[in-house]
Amino acid sequence: FLTAAGPRRTRSTVKWSWNILYAIAAVMVVLSWHSVTGMLVSMAAGRTVGMLIRFVVGTQNKGVWGKDLVAVLSSIGLETTSLIRHQEPGISHGSLSATLDDDLAEGSRIYDVKTANNRRFIVSVIDAQTHTVGYLKQLWDWVRFTSVSIRRDRSVRDAVQHHFAMLLGLHNIKLPAPAPYGIADTDESAILVLDAHTIELPANLNTLTQADAVAYMRYLSVANRRGYTHRRITPDTLARLEDGTAVIAGWLNGDSASGPANTALDEVQLLALFAALIGVKPAVAAAREAWGDTTLTTLAPFIQKVAVPSPTRALGTWDKQLLKELRDHINTIIDEETAESAEPVTLARFSWRSMITMLLVIVAVVVVFTQLKPEEIITALTNANPLMAVVTLAFGACGWIGSSISLGALMDRNRRDNTGVFMSQVAGGFATVSMPAGVGPSFVNLQFLRKSGYRNTQATAIMSAALVVYYAVYFSMLVIIGLFTGRNMFSGAIPTNTLVIVLGVVVVVLSIAMMIPPLRHWVTRRLMPLAKTYINQLLDVLSQPRQLTVSCLGALFQNATTGLAFWAALQAFGHSSNPIETTFVFLLAYALGSAVPTPGGLGGVEAALTFAFVAVGVPQGVALSATLLHRVVFYWLRIPLGAAAMKWLDRHNLV
Repeated sequence: FLTAAGPRRTRSTVKWSWNILYAIAAVMVVLSWHSVTGMLVSMAAGRTVGMLIRFVVGTQNKGVWGKDLVAVLSSIGLETTSLIRHQEPGISHGSLSATLDDDLAEGSRIYDVKTANNRRFIVSVIDAQTHTVGYLKQLWDWVRFTSVSIRRDRSVRDAVQHHFAMLLGLHNIKLPAPAPYGIADTDESAILVLDAHTIELPANLNTLTQADAVAYMRYLSVANRRGYTHRRITPDTLARLEDGTAVIAGWLNGDSASGPANTALDEVQLLALFAALIGVKPAVAAAREAWGDTTLTTLAPFIQKVAVPSPTRALGTWDKQLLKELRDHINTIIDEETAESAEPVTLARFSWRSMITMLLVIVAVVVVFTQLKPEEIITALTNANPLMAVVTLAFGACGWIGSSISLGALMDRNRRDNTGVFMSQVAGGFATVSMPAGVGPSFVNLQFLRKSGYRNTQATAIMSAALVVYYAVYFSMLVIIGLFTGRNMFSGAIPTNTLVIVLGVVVVVLSIAMMIPPLRHWVTRRLMPLAKTYINQLLDVLSQPRQLTVSCLGALFQNATTGLAFWAALQAFGHSSNPIETTFVFLLAYALGSAVPTPGGLGGVEAALTFAFVAVGVPQGVALSATLLHRVVFYWLRIPLGAAAMKWLDRHNLV
């Protein structure tokens, strides 16, 4: 009821009613007549219903009108003799309608004013109610975008004062723009007064040429060089003066002292607009003439759908493939290696990639908190021999060193940052939280290699070579140790029949797929060249004996220390065993447990290790405790350390 009555600032009775309601609510909570949660839910429900009623019924405009507006204008030196509301026939005056009469200020009331000294002005009045819609739009842009700054004018006074400052700034750098006379404001309205003789005219979008595109791009370049950015270049912002001079209008949402990202967005919006109006090739040619090749080539990572305003994408000449064509034309200017290494800048806060990442994190958190049993881990750690627990931790650090050697040996010496390589291996422990075992570290390695200067195919080849080396050494150790120790656990541990059935199904599906001509032609035309390039580079990496030998030694050191860490964990609980046999059983059980598609093999690894060591004679309590100690060192402890390493890599632009 109080919400539907209107804002509390309009009537004192509404204001004091709200104060009484808050006081009663507080008393009820203190006396335990109502819970805090129930009170908050009640307030939220009532507020929601009241806002819906206010939205449907509407509220009275408390802005300045008629004689009151004349009185406000007299306070800034305008002796008004004529005040006429400006409404052109055929133009829809919705809550966000905008015209060039006041530099595209959304939701404004526009008046023609004549003064006693025969001067003409345009008066733009923005009321607090209509500004709320514009502020919500600014707020949505702030939520939707990342990596770029978005202006948010909370009050109508802030919006008009900012617009006034922007126009003065443009005049200061000698750019043609509406000339502001002054501003005034009341409790519910803000007023911007412009010289009527400097108002721009809309450009004819159907007659624009490449020369016009150059003129508009040079106008924007002058503003950008002085730190002014527009933030929303649409077809409506293309304007002209009476003599035909190209002018960009609508600087209300712009800002000063802007960063490179906002400048790049301005340029992308104007470039995409002209690509839709006059074609991709003429637009790129105009950009090269106005901005130069250096500036143009830096725009490729910013050319994304989210960067282009919806009015531009609503043009009849807009094509879904236009942005791709634009990127392709820009990439022809730069060399292939630079074009391939350029990654899109993250602009959208919400995307398929971010949503999938968020989903993986949610799944990981759910799995981690459902699988984590603090009481069992605490019991295992308190009963462990402190010295051997420290030895287990030392072997865990040695595992990072081994994987660093294995990956670093495959990299060029001039691109290898030893500290960065080590930190990337530490960060892999954090990536396993949301990805199955082995996938997370591979993803981090791929990103690290790309940031280290490798092209996509080269980075993928090196990352794959590191995986090939790791698994080749892993299974070679299994076979060799199994032969020398006499352990025969393969037949009972590996589900041979299931494996054969799965492989058979995969072969049948691939065979049927290759029988379909369109699919076969697509694979031959699109995937085969990429596969050949990748395989050639993979073979090139693997055909370097010295680097390959060092990488194999690093993988050997990594696998051996990981297995010996479990041996040390058994020693921590008083169970002596052969370190070589323990390593063999650990490697086999870990390989089977990691096949479970959970983050880091969570649950599957614990079960496999406990079952395997119980099967070879280790008491169940000792096997479970040793497994928990090993997982604390190689999984749980690596999560915070990996997060810190990820921050370090991000700070040094290595991931």
